[in-house]
Amino acid sequence: MFLDGVGLGKADPISNPFFQAEMPYLQGLLSGRRLSIEMPLPLVTSRATLLSLDARLGVAGMPQSATGQSALLTGKNIPALIGYHYGPKPNPDVAGFLKNGNLFSILDKAGLHAALLNAYPPRYFDGIESGHRLPGAIAMAAYRAGLRLMTADDLYQGNAISADLTGVGWHEHLHLTDTPLLTPPQAGRRLSELSNRYQFAFFEYWLSDVVGHSQDMQQACTLLETLDQMLGGLLDAWEDEAGLVLLVSDHGNLEDLSTRRHTLNPVPLLLIGSPILRERFIENMGTESSAIQDLTHVYPAILQLLAPHLPT
Repeated sequence: MFLDGVGLGKADPISNPFFQAEMPYLQGLLSGRRLSIEMPLPLVTSRATLLSLDARLGVAGMPQSATGQSALLTGKNIPALIGYHYGPKPNPDVAGFLKNGNLFSILDKAGLHAALLNAYPPRYFDGIESGHRLPGAIAMAAYRAGLRLMTADDLYQGNAISADLTGVGWHEHLHLTDTPLLTPPQAGRRLSELSNRYQFAFFEYWLSDVVGHSQDMQQACTLLETLDQMLGGLLDAWEDEAGLVLLVSDHGNLEDLSTRRHTLNPVPLLLIGSPILRERFIENMGTESSAIQDLTHVYPAILQLLAPHLPT
């Protein structure tokens, strides 16, 4: 599960909504702690491991969505290769790396069944076809890998999830009032059930970045509490021995509402599953335990876990 614009911030309830929102399920995973850069990391609990990832990647400037997401999806230091951070949508320099191989396409070539679980409304496809909308890095990578982007029909049939998890946004903003509604726990259970159909399932949650830019603490807390309730449903349904849940981001934002801009903070990588799977994943990240890990280390770890015969 990809959470756009979520960094590890200070333990400051004035600026950091993670220190105001009620998040019992996330705190339960973290042995009662709230998500913060001030936590002892890596943190290993009975069901989860929390790491921090460098989102700056050795490039001056503020990390951005297109280059950060592309680094996650390719294992390449895209900002360093093109010389700058860029976003929110991929420009031609970034898009070229997504076209010439990404996580979805590599897994497909290995014979593994992958899916992007987001449902996209009709006007999204209309905008792409008309040229008035550019796809984000994640949708672009999936499409160029030959994956079918999920539609409203998939959402109505229970085979995909809306970007806001519950479907409320499709009612209120898209005026598609026949959209099925889910509670956040139901959305978490639905994510678990859909993920079990594939060897690799990806869900993109971009509202976290939108709310971070708004600097609205109440809205941020509401969003985080919705996410936490979803996480509770997911945890209830998930079989730890059968697979690994990853929660990861591309850059900081939501954790510091004192600014409308992105932040330079590291981002969390939360692994949920059996201790054996978590340890194997971390070994596959290709760094020593004491070395700094960054966005590029997620890609090889996923490949090595799912398709160890493939070169990374």
